[in-house]
Amino acid sequence: MVGRMTKLKITAGGQVSLPADIRRRWGTKAVYIEDLGDHAVVRPFPDDPIAAAMGLWKDRGISTDELRRQAREDEAIAEARRWGS
Repeated sequence: MVGRMTKLKITAGGQVSLPADIRRRWGTKAVYIEDLGDHAVVRPFPDDPIAAAMGLWKDRGISTDELRRQAREDEAIAEARRWGS
C-alpha cells in the first residue's frame, strides 16, 4: 500500500528501521534522506546507480564509462569529507 503513514521509533543511536514491506518493494539496501527543515524525505537509492542512470543519460551522449568515472570521483569526495581530509 503506497501513501500510508507509519510511526517509527528512533533508537538512542539515532537509527530508524524501515518496515520490511517497504524494503522489499523498493528492492534496495540504501536510501537517500533529504532534510527539508521541518520534515525529511526518504527515497530509495539504487543498488547500481550506474545502471539506473544509463537509461536516463543514453540519449544525451554521456557514456557509461563517464558515469562510472564521475561516480568514483563523487565517492572519493564523500569519503574524504567523512574522514575530514
